[in-house]
Amino acid sequence: MALLALTVRQAPAAFDFESVTAQARQLAAAPYADPGQVPDWLNQITYDQWRDIRFRPETALWKSQGLLFTAQFFHPGLFYNRTVNVSVVDANGVHPVPFSPSHFDYGRNDFASRVPQDLGYAGFRIHYPIKTPKYQDEVIVFLGASYFRAVGKQEVFGLSARGLAVDTAVASGEEFPRFREFWLVTPAKRAPTLTILALLDSRRVTGAYRFEIRPGDQTMVKVESRLFVREAIGKLGIAPLTSMFLRGENTMRAIEDYRPEVHDSDGLLLSSTTGEWIWRPLDNPEDLQVTSFALPSPRGFGLVQRDRDFDHYQDFEARPDNRPSVWVVPQGEWGPGRVELVEIPTKDDTNDNIVAFWVPETPVTPGAELKFAYDLTWYRENKAVVPAGRVIDTRRDRTGDSVRFVVDFTGEALDKLPAETVLQGVVTVGAGDDTQGTLIEQQVHKNVVTGGWRLVFRVRPNGREPMDVRAFLRQGTDSLTETWTYLLHP
Repeated sequence: MALLALTVRQAPAAFDFESVTAQARQLAAAPYADPGQVPDWLNQITYDQWRDIRFRPETALWKSQGLLFTAQFFHPGLFYNRTVNVSVVDANGVHPVPFSPSHFDYGRNDFASRVPQDLGYAGFRIHYPIKTPKYQDEVIVFLGASYFRAVGKQEVFGLSARGLAVDTAVASGEEFPRFREFWLVTPAKRAPTLTILALLDSRRVTGAYRFEIRPGDQTMVKVESRLFVREAIGKLGIAPLTSMFLRGENTMRAIEDYRPEVHDSDGLLLSSTTGEWIWRPLDNPEDLQVTSFALPSPRGFGLVQRDRDFDHYQDFEARPDNRPSVWVVPQGEWGPGRVELVEIPTKDDTNDNIVAFWVPETPVTPGAELKFAYDLTWYRENKAVVPAGRVIDTRRDRTGDSVRFVVDFTGEALDKLPAETVLQGVVTVGAGDDTQGTLIEQQVHKNVVTGGWRLVFRVRPNGREPMDVRAFLRQGTDSLTETWTYLLHP
């Protein structure tokens, strides 16, 4: 079968990020126009039918050129009711990548002949020899709205990133910007990085994006964005991450599931310019829960999967113990703002119900032009983002009108402290003035099984409002751990 053919079209001599920026600026000056949709009958196929449509790898982009990277494409249908324009940029200009049903194996489906010859692609995935030089693994996927997700060498796909979040968890409803066009920049013969340019569009905002992808033990994606605002935006989410949390060791809700824990991430990690590290365990709440963390010009934040013990999941198929964490490192000064965590109630693990992003404090007004750059690292273990003492387990129960928390800490230096060392648990309830709740008791013990340290404490809520609980371990005046924080509902 022939490889993907490229049709040459007239283009600027040098097409780059500035070219996409000019398109985004021009697009923002015109009213939003929803692009054409996929035929209704394709949107009504089942998940099994869509999954049975497979791209033919022998037709992959760059397959015949002997590059480290190749690209394969996704067929529209089911959830993916919009198509994206995809082009290749090389020394000769810009070349559209045409769609053809012949590039797909439709499996047991009988509708291949009904598929329009010029339908277009839903998205694409990039392959690279991340594990062995002889095989190109799937390392990053761009599919659906502005979603993309990647993996490092020892990981399986889990949580996703997005280009942008607009009014997430706002009563008026969320707007989902989408990438409407991509340009894949042909890499050099042995280049270890790939550049992708993208044009984002929605009713209220357009954007130009540049992604520089470096696969490896940890896969890094350097993101540069320029946003152009059509209409005022109440809440703009920068560097959004989206994950799933059904149940964990701290979940009190009764959920019938044979798996002890079910989640792609188990906590939100924050690093502030003050040097403080903050850990917030995720949960599946009974009601929508939105928590804000003041974090001007953050050093970093991310959704993390710390629990790597297969026995805690017992899931041979999904392997959540191998799901990646994602760490966001802003480039340049982002200014005043906050990291917001959104936790949405869910009854199963089919929907992503966790979202985290940074929100600028400055109002986003019509005509505004904004620039944000950041690095995304997809990793299993990353010593650069491991506080000296970190939380590995959070458990809780109730006794009468009080709640008991059991928090386990670990860390190389922390674990070496002998059992006779006296450590203090510093626990703060609400504003620390007993208006929201009262700390009843607390103890710190050496964990003789793990070698770490365990903080056990009980608190009593004083009302019906949720209260913030914070805790860390201290020796003398020295803080030994990150700050554990929890939003407790009475």
